[in-house]
Amino acid sequence: MKGPLFYSKILLFGEYGIIKDSKGLSIPYNFYNGALKNDGNSSDIAIESNRNLKKYADYLSTINSNIVSFDILKLQDDISKGMYFDSSIPQGYGVGSSGALVAALYDQYANNKITVLENLTREKLLKLKTVFGEMESFFHGKSSGLDPLNSYLSIPILINSKDNIQATGIPAQSATGKGAVFLLDSGIIGETAPMVSLFMENMKASGFRNMLKNQFIKHTDACVDDFLKGDIKSLFSNTKQLSKVVLNHFKPMIPKQFHALWQKGLETNDYYLKLCGSGGGGYILGFTEDIDKAQNSLKDYKLEVVYNF
Repeated sequence: MKGPLFYSKILLFGEYGIIKDSKGLSIPYNFYNGALKNDGNSSDIAIESNRNLKKYADYLSTINSNIVSFDILKLQDDISKGMYFDSSIPQGYGVGSSGALVAALYDQYANNKITVLENLTREKLLKLKTVFGEMESFFHGKSSGLDPLNSYLSIPILINSKDNIQATGIPAQSATGKGAVFLLDSGIIGETAPMVSLFMENMKASGFRNMLKNQFIKHTDACVDDFLKGDIKSLFSNTKQLSKVVLNHFKPMIPKQFHALWQKGLETNDYYLKLCGSGGGGYILGFTEDIDKAQNSLKDYKLEVVYNF
């Protein structure tokens, strides 16, 4: 048995903000992927994955069947025969490793599943998002369900608000363009749950809530609109503001050794950095109008270009 491939994702804009109804834009990232396999692999990684699937199957059996139900017996039978999730998606890097697993299990074992071939109405997208949020909360405590949704559909998702999401097209990439979105490897594994807890704790302070609404969400929404319209000049202006707000107010989510690098981008305009996922490690997302300049400026780091302007 080998299941279909499910890809990683990148939330270009909206990290933390979407918890409080900002816009968001999430795109599939086909460089990494994962699939369920049952091929007799007895490596340590396959055995550990199989052990984790056993625990996860127990959790899935407890989800309210009005939300989603699974063929648990078939799932448990496949797990007992050695099924595991074979994935190249780095864990704790903000690119949706648990999302791909959730999507794969829903695809294989959910009863009455909504398929990607159907006419995906807003109602169906919201239903899928709810189901995936419930399934993924096993990993993070609280999940929006967006990562698995992106992985399952493998198309860009525009989040207008919590209850208003739609599949969207994004401007075609320019093969010769110098502008780029890139991933910078922090070399540190991040954990989502503690970062989200910290954010929720900060939200209790009115000053932080005001900053989120009047600065963070304002610039996030503008970035999404600029990106979709292809207004690059405005996009970089808003991304710079967003990068500044994150450095000033989300410092604990940025690994200490990257604070100066973040500031350097703002001062030189060679690149602007932002969180990729919840932060705390993993990848950092970068935007640049000139990828050669950015690569030169960040020559000590590994960059992966994910989109060209």
